[in-house]
Amino acid sequence: MAMASPAERKPPVTVIQAPHGVHWPNLRELWTYKDTLYFLARRDIAVRYKQTVIGLVWVVLQPIAFALVYTAFLSLIGSVPSQGAPYGVFALTGMTIWLFFSVAMSRVSDSTIASTGLIQKIWFPRLIIPLAAVGPALVDLVASTAVLGVAMLVFGVMPAVKIVFVPFAGLVALLAAFGIGLWFSAIAVRYRDIQQLVPFLMQVLLFVTPIIYPFELVPKSLQTIYALNPLVGMVETWRWAVLPGAPFPGTHLLITLIFIAIVVPTGLVFYERRQHLFADVI
Repeated sequence: MAMASPAERKPPVTVIQAPHGVHWPNLRELWTYKDTLYFLARRDIAVRYKQTVIGLVWVVLQPIAFALVYTAFLSLIGSVPSQGAPYGVFALTGMTIWLFFSVAMSRVSDSTIASTGLIQKIWFPRLIIPLAAVGPALVDLVASTAVLGVAMLVFGVMPAVKIVFVPFAGLVALLAAFGIGLWFSAIAVRYRDIQQLVPFLMQVLLFVTPIIYPFELVPKSLQTIYALNPLVGMVETWRWAVLPGAPFPGTHLLITLIFIAIVVPTGLVFYERRQHLFADVI
């Protein structure tokens, strides 16, 4: 058998070109790099809890601490409707999903900048970076939801059959956080001010989203405008799935789903469009 010439033994060459026009992420390419996604997600989870004093316990203590503070504060100014549940459970329910959204969006927003060294050294689909960034937030959500379940049992709040929709409510929050964070992540490569904007935005959203109070407490004259906040549907859907007395957030959920249907696809296209510039600009 004749020996192959050196030219014939050369590995195939992959040419990376900037996309033209609207370009959807290559799902086959993402699947090819699934191992990279797994190892980046595992790295982010390990880094989040490595060399910490209490590690995952902090994830548990954070929503409980917020719930206790709000319970003590609001008890001084009067009772707040809590949809048939003790206010402490009501507040803990809202804080659980809010902290998940906040952590997931913040990590996705910062993920591309945080991976500067990796981006400048090797090629892989850059979309893997924000996808991996949601891993630690998902671990946090599982732990804090378990604590919420224990709190409900302690206070005698028995979940209804609709508890089976908890994964759906969590998915709604995940998609909302990922879609917003994806836009911020791509923009932050060129405009670093985004990294200062995100914490400020989260503080504002904390007060204009019904986390520690029910939506019906908002004055009726403002409810129409207030409901346009897509995070209202996110929180109310989670609360509906968890608390037996919480009403179904029909219109609010619809607004949130429409928002997700816009921000996630456009964020994917925008991120894909900009990724070829990351190594040069970052």
